[in-house]
Amino acid sequence: MKFCNSCGHETTEKIPLGDHQVRCVCTHCSTIQYVNPKVICGALALWEDKVLLCRRAIEPRYGLWTLPAGYMELFETMEQGAARETREEAEAEVNIEQLYCMYNIPRIGQIYVLFKAELIEGQFGAGEETIESRLFAEDEIPWNELAFPSVERTLRHYFEDRKTGSFSMHLETLGTRLDHTG
Repeated sequence: MKFCNSCGHETTEKIPLGDHQVRCVCTHCSTIQYVNPKVICGALALWEDKVLLCRRAIEPRYGLWTLPAGYMELFETMEQGAARETREEAEAEVNIEQLYCMYNIPRIGQIYVLFKAELIEGQFGAGEETIESRLFAEDEIPWNELAFPSVERTLRHYFEDRKTGSFSMHLETLGTRLDHTG
């Protein structure tokens, strides 16, 4: 970041007092320019025994299937973000039930937060970022055409948890040498 987001002056890289990382600091007003992870909110939207997936009409991963999800906006809660993204991508309204899966993805500076949700009246469509939306039973999931590891992990958790009827929250770190999932 070459310029301060507060006053517009040039920044310089240095370790601020009391910090441990190199940051861009304004040469004029001393504002520290923090670059923090992005939060992605989404929903595992369910109707009867099926899950709602959207085929992406945008990059990255154009044409592959995903859960409706996207970047959280300022001034909204994670639940509101998940409901908004489901509305935008799948033209669907949901009742958010619970926080279901959270994924740390440090290599790309993202945190994925996915909520288990009920699709209201089974209604859905395809928003501007979606080629098509569809409800899938477990044996219909296009496993080889899923856009992201977080989508696959969430679906696998759901179908395993459904066997026991216990849907506890799952927390994982993806994209490390430990999991080899990218």
